[in-house]
Amino acid sequence: MPKLTKRFVDSLKPDQAREVLVWDEIVKGFGLRIYPGGVKGYFVQYRAKGRTRRFALGHHGVLTPDQARRLAQEALARVLVGGDPAEERRIAAQAATMAELAERYMAEHARTKKKRSSAETDERNLKLHVLPKLGRRLVADISRADLSALHHGMRATPGAANRVLAMLSKMFSLAERWSLRPDGSNPARHIERFPERKMQRFLSARELARLGDALTEAETTGTEPREAVAAVRLLILTGARRGEILGLEWEHVDFDAACLRLPDSKEGGPKTIPLGPHALDVLARLPRRSRWVLPTAAGQGPVSLSKPWNRIRKRAGLVGVRIHDLRHSFASVGVAGGDSLFIVGSILGHKRSITTERYAHLSDDPRRAAMERIGARIAAAMDGKADAPVVPLRP
Repeated sequence: MPKLTKRFVDSLKPDQAREVLVWDEIVKGFGLRIYPGGVKGYFVQYRAKGRTRRFALGHHGVLTPDQARRLAQEALARVLVGGDPAEERRIAAQAATMAELAERYMAEHARTKKKRSSAETDERNLKLHVLPKLGRRLVADISRADLSALHHGMRATPGAANRVLAMLSKMFSLAERWSLRPDGSNPARHIERFPERKMQRFLSARELARLGDALTEAETTGTEPREAVAAVRLLILTGARRGEILGLEWEHVDFDAACLRLPDSKEGGPKTIPLGPHALDVLARLPRRSRWVLPTAAGQGPVSLSKPWNRIRKRAGLVGVRIHDLRHSFASVGVAGGDSLFIVGSILGHKRSITTERYAHLSDDPRRAAMERIGARIAAAMDGKADAPVVPLRP
């Protein structure tokens, strides 16, 4: 076995019928592979975990024999301490990027184990905040400093920043489970969340009247989709969550029992929402052109409310009022009218109210009666026939 030198390697000719291996006399396991086409490449051969492995170092011409020999010695040194250079390279070649982790997270976790609205929020946060910054980075290379910088960069919207951080924490926990990172290496740990100020906004009787006028105008002029206007009316008349109304299917509507029977809810499990006559009237006037109660123009899915709501609230002079504030306003009207916190909480599906309901033995009748009273007061205010103040719900 000669020493591999540049002059010697340059002098070697390929065998047109087979690969030729030439070993170095200085470093055991270091050699040169000559392919039938004339390409020459350096490698090192070693045994790891009972197997003989060959680890390619690089082509002759790109590497000199001395450079390749040093790389071979470094690889053999890793083998002595339990390493396996060939396996390490294979794993590195298969290493997932953040974009690939995000895709797997959505497919195997968010879309299969979370509610649709939550999965859509995750997908939106990934697209807007995570992938533009980290999408091409390897999952194994992401550090706490990377996530801290991302979180800090969203400080103007602390609630959204915290939700993105919570999502990333789950993603990296799954990455550990999927062997994409070592156990206990979640970089989202120990990053302090931003304090969040709970926002509660309640519409007064005058504001409800302006909202009613804006909805009537939208219906009359056709400036907003009929389904979007109906969605706003149902939200304020039932106190339901946006996802519960927008995701409503006709099979969930029980006109005979005057209620919505949702197969699943945020609280977990089925949920029944009683309906007052005004909410029933909104539903009865909607055409059935899709399995969705409030479909898009094409009927392929639920209507979007974001842009229509922005225009409606602007016309009503309700700047800054969120869709979720309609739910708060429903509760406020109920409590201000003298309805029990237990009853209102039961209608809304608050977890604490559900727990209390087991002991209060509330039935559907008082809930429906409360729904009718609240709906009537809201409808009257929206028609401009009421001027009673709406007070905030107090615990």
